[in-house]
Amino acid sequence: MPEARDALANASWPELTDRRPLVLLPLGSCEQHGPHLPLDTDTAIASAVAGRAAARLTGETDMVVAPAQPYGASGEHEGFPGTVSIGHDALRLLITEVGRSLLRWAGRLLVVNGHGGNLTSLADAVSGLRREARNVAWWPCLPPGSDAHAGRAETSMMLRLRYPAVRAEQAVAGPTDPVHLLMDRLVAESVRGVSPSGVLGDPAGASAGEGERLLDRMSGRLADDIRAWRVDARGRLGPPAGKQPVIARAGAA
Repeated sequence: MPEARDALANASWPELTDRRPLVLLPLGSCEQHGPHLPLDTDTAIASAVAGRAAARLTGETDMVVAPAQPYGASGEHEGFPGTVSIGHDALRLLITEVGRSLLRWAGRLLVVNGHGGNLTSLADAVSGLRREARNVAWWPCLPPGSDAHAGRAETSMMLRLRYPAVRAEQAVAGPTDPVHLLMDRLVAESVRGVSPSGVLGDPAGASAGEGERLLDRMSGRLADDIRAWRVDARGRLGPPAGKQPVIARAGAA
């Protein structure tokens, strides 16, 4: 039997017979992350957090990590070349059908989301699957206190995960206002209208060491939340209401 941290792609079907594992599905995006980070930043971070959490739970919980879904709802970033968005309707349908198919043999599905813009359609899809009596939840990769997009937190994590892919010499600061103060402009003008570089935050001071700490904390929280398996009315896996970190962004990650 493959170890929990191994990808579902590495398994053969007999290795999944007579099991009802929890499947972690990393969900990311293919979108601009400023002039210095790769387009798959959200996918890379979601995959790393899911894999690390699974490794922490080896021997405790039967689980596998599925291949990541690299396209999401990124319409707010379409002013930049390289962004590929499938939109909310397609993403909602994709998560719904993946969940229905996967749960024919798996016991539970947890979508580990790396891009804030996916949240609306992701929550809708998971809520619908739960109404069909399927054991599904979603969990956000959201470092507490991080800047909104391609700033210090994401740059630090990518320095840890894929140092050669980070163009540090091209990093620039964008607007550093809290994203809720920028939301009206982001909706009206898209990200490019608010930040010509595509950065919302400031990557200055980013380091691989900080990235390791952020990834370790997120994967630890995810592992703890999987152990507790508390799912709220919107399908979010996490601590009880009132103890969840505030999500002050909607689509910037």
